[in-house]
Amino acid sequence: MEEKKMKVLKKTGAIMLMALMSVMLMTGCGGSEGKDQGETSGKALKVIDVDLSSEEYAFGVDKDQPELLKQTNDFIKEIVSNGKFDEICNHYFGDGEPVAVTSAAPDESKDQLVVATNAGFEPFEYTKGDKYLGIDMEIADALAKKLGKELVIQNMDFDAVCLSIGQHKCDIAMSGLTIKESRRKYVEFTDPYYNASQRLIVKGDDTEFDAMKDAASINAALMAKDSSVKIGVQNGTTGKMYCEGDEEAGFEKLPVSTVGYKNGSLACQDMINGNIDYVIIDSAPAKCITDALNSMN
Repeated sequence: MEEKKMKVLKKTGAIMLMALMSVMLMTGCGGSEGKDQGETSGKALKVIDVDLSSEEYAFGVDKDQPELLKQTNDFIKEIVSNGKFDEICNHYFGDGEPVAVTSAAPDESKDQLVVATNAGFEPFEYTKGDKYLGIDMEIADALAKKLGKELVIQNMDFDAVCLSIGQHKCDIAMSGLTIKESRRKYVEFTDPYYNASQRLIVKGDDTEFDAMKDAASINAALMAKDSSVKIGVQNGTTGKMYCEGDEEAGFEKLPVSTVGYKNGSLACQDMINGNIDYVIIDSAPAKCITDALNSMN
């Protein structure tokens, strides 16, 4: 009975946490202006407030390091239960201040935790100067300290993140990584720590999707397009799978032209420049990117 009660409490806590995260996301990365998606106020871009998918992020550990997998899973449980995870998320989705993380230089003579990431995915991982910021980077820093190791962050293209783990060049992938069977070839996934979704970004004066309130409506509209329509995505991500089709995720291929970029910011800037029509990317980065670009244009 006590074990059953604990499971219920954990499930209830997880539901409450994700509800809180959804509210925080609406106010983070530049804040909410209290307008619906049809009120653009001259903004260059806007995010359509409909989840196109449902997915879970996890970290990817070297398959030859089962002890690190256990330690990381224990650490995830610890920071969720003691409020540290909420505190870190508040740095990016609430009124907290991001904490910069420093990477040491790789040195095989030292006891180091080598993290693979793609630091162009705000608010999970990004850079300012030679410092790393983001939810995953703060978790990486806290994990390294917990393990008594020196933190090394290896920044690379997203396509190379899991591969670097499979080749034993890095210990753990911490890069807004969606759990996917095809990636298990290279990594052993930890327990999930974040629920994510894909969002559609359109030009600020585009009203086609404003009245659509569910993923099916948006998908139907996109399925009615043709190859003259260009959708920008970050290479290797779920957004690309959404456009090009993915049986495991249940995505049917869209009849559009998919254009890959190193990161979502480049895709969105190209849309502002008139070279593509839409961008599909994870919801949290979508908000951060559009807030940043709208403030510049």
